[in-house]
Amino acid sequence: MKVTQPMKIHLCTLSAILLCALLPHSARATQADDTSITITGHTAGVTPFISQVTLSASDTSVIKSIQFTITPKAGSVTRALSGTYSNSYLAERGDLQSGTGDIFLPVYGLYAGFDNTVTLTYFFNDGSSKSDSTMISTSTFNHPCGLGDPTVLQARTDAKTLSYDFFLVKGGCGGGFEPAILDTDGALRWVSPAGFSVLPSAFFENAVFQSSDTSLFRVDLDGTITSLHDYSDIGVTFLHHNIDPGKFGLIIDVDTTEQIESVNLEVDATGKVLKRWDLAEIISAAMIAGGDDPSEFVFPAPTDWFHNNTVTYNRADDSVLISSRESFVICLDYETDVIKWILGDPTKKWHQFPSLAKFELDVPAPGVPPIGEHSLSISYDQNLLLFDNGFASIFQMPQGLQRGFASPRKYTLDLAANTATEVFSLEMNQSILDPICSSIYEDAPLNYLVDYAFVGGFAAPDPVAEILGLDSAGEQIFRYQYPTNFCDTAYNSTPLHLESTKFPAVRARPLNLSTRGVVGSGDNSLIGGFIVTGTESQTVVLRALGPSLADSGLSALADPVLTLFNSAGRMIARNDDWENAANADKIAANGLAPSDPAESATYKDLVPGTYTFVVTGKDSSPGIGLVEAYDLSPLADARLANLSTRGSVGTGDGVLISGFIVGDVDSETLVLRALGPSLGSAGLSDPLSDPMLSVFDNNGVLIASNDNWQEDISAADIEKNGLAPSDDAESATILHLPAGTYTTIVSGAAEDTGVGLVEIYGLN
Repeated sequence: MKVTQPMKIHLCTLSAILLCALLPHSARATQADDTSITITGHTAGVTPFISQVTLSASDTSVIKSIQFTITPKAGSVTRALSGTYSNSYLAERGDLQSGTGDIFLPVYGLYAGFDNTVTLTYFFNDGSSKSDSTMISTSTFNHPCGLGDPTVLQARTDAKTLSYDFFLVKGGCGGGFEPAILDTDGALRWVSPAGFSVLPSAFFENAVFQSSDTSLFRVDLDGTITSLHDYSDIGVTFLHHNIDPGKFGLIIDVDTTEQIESVNLEVDATGKVLKRWDLAEIISAAMIAGGDDPSEFVFPAPTDWFHNNTVTYNRADDSVLISSRESFVICLDYETDVIKWILGDPTKKWHQFPSLAKFELDVPAPGVPPIGEHSLSISYDQNLLLFDNGFASIFQMPQGLQRGFASPRKYTLDLAANTATEVFSLEMNQSILDPICSSIYEDAPLNYLVDYAFVGGFAAPDPVAEILGLDSAGEQIFRYQYPTNFCDTAYNSTPLHLESTKFPAVRARPLNLSTRGVVGSGDNSLIGGFIVTGTESQTVVLRALGPSLADSGLSALADPVLTLFNSAGRMIARNDDWENAANADKIAANGLAPSDPAESATYKDLVPGTYTFVVTGKDSSPGIGLVEAYDLSPLADARLANLSTRGSVGTGDGVLISGFIVGDVDSETLVLRALGPSLGSAGLSDPLSDPMLSVFDNNGVLIASNDNWQEDISAADIEKNGLAPSDDAESATILHLPAGTYTTIVSGAAEDTGVGLVEIYGLN
């Protein structure tokens, strides 16, 4: 008897095996059918934005994960806030008790003073699911900074799209409910219950990290507070200004017994110190080496000679960028601490020292250098993004220029030419005086969140903070205003993605690669490769699709066959029709069952090494096929370090199209390459002579392109990372991309055709 769908014997009683085998897959009993889960109540959390829903399950072992989703208020434009907890995460926290079947599910992001509709979705190990809902009524909440009651200068509407729907607002106005999370409707959705009125905080690994005096704390979204470390044990006297993402963890700004606002520490998620930068030592050493006297510029505590307020890490060239509000932005090599460049106002004191001036990046007119800057970050296209306050030095003399207005700015850095070319600003007719604090950050390409922290400045009787969002077309999407004292209400704000948060958190990494191209025979097969690195096995699903592409009007491959080889060239898996795969049930349970039975898939646990998969047509007839690789173990000590696909590049529908997904949170720095001529040395008879690489976001907007790799602004960094193509006609670029879905297209310049290769390298 042939069973056309994988049999799930564990769902059938022995007396009904025959009946179960004869039923179509959709009609069989599933774990969702067989498991009862009852909502038994909910308990208010430490703030009105948090609650705990209690559940009772007949069998917790079959539950894969549980998701909660909060229905937005009527008229809301934001996406629903949602969180998903894995079974193991809940069990490790004691929130899932297998012995009793009790589950205590944290729900956060509720509206205060509102009857919230919360939908719970239960996902099971066999791929089935079911939902239930409950109502959670919350008490009112008045934020001490007024963050829950903005003056609406421009409300968000559904007329325009924006890549983010939530943002973290850092402040220290008093009352102990900082930082806070708002949505882009202007509604308050979360506040820290830690009770600290302090500025430094960050969102990292799906939790808020914040400081108090000399200590660092982790505050989970469910309100759990964990003390990580008190840095007074290494001479720290205060944590100030900001907490920023680093190479491995977070970079904190600290005062010490010897130095004020010129020391930074990188710490991991447990608070352990990984690295230290002492700018007094670094700059003094450079000045001495250049024949200058550092005592004329560098001073011990309590003098605030440097005034560090933000740090960012650039993975493309392994450097750390540090803002000195008094003087400049300084870039250091991460490993050696050697100064790479300096960007700042040349009329300030630092420029009088040849030992420092030699590192200067020139800003070609009509651009201007930053003054008193804040919120350094690396944009998606590897540019430097910052908030230019336009406020002169306070301690260092000469003070330099005073502009009298603030503006976010973006610079393209050309280190070969020693230039920083301004490519974006938001001067607002030079009408906003905002001398201190403030921020701009990019979410998806060209989607910005701008925080004017101190509008009106020191002389204003009633200064305000303003937070606004810009879409990729530069259109203002929302703008909210709040009263402030100095910059205590909204010192700095960063975009967040809480519409699909997962626990445990998945760090940035390529999670999926898919490539569509013409599948022929011989060299024109669609061939993919990847490298598994780390110490553990990587679970992947590989798929080869064809017939389902016909729905898009393509001349699709009729019957794809997928073959997987290890580094020794030995075949380790082969599949024609996915339903016949050894682990077809696991493919389906992960939601990756192809829609056509003629399509191919395999589920494999792969040890670290190099792998190749080949897609051919069963009957040798050419057609357009799609090959995909999915990472199903993103939390393992293993990753897909390199994803590549080789195929025939034609014109029209015949171009080589690849898609990839950057993981659930944080950004990933990637090298993207399109090769052609160098494939000829591998014995290919028809390599693509001049490949062109284009990269698009999930809205189909072109965000980057390259023809010849040496013309790319990141050419030096591509070479430094050992990824320079061997032929000048080949293409490459580096992008710093937030979590999301992206597409690359490899075509031939002047519409030439041949075999091409598209590659994605993660630099994390």
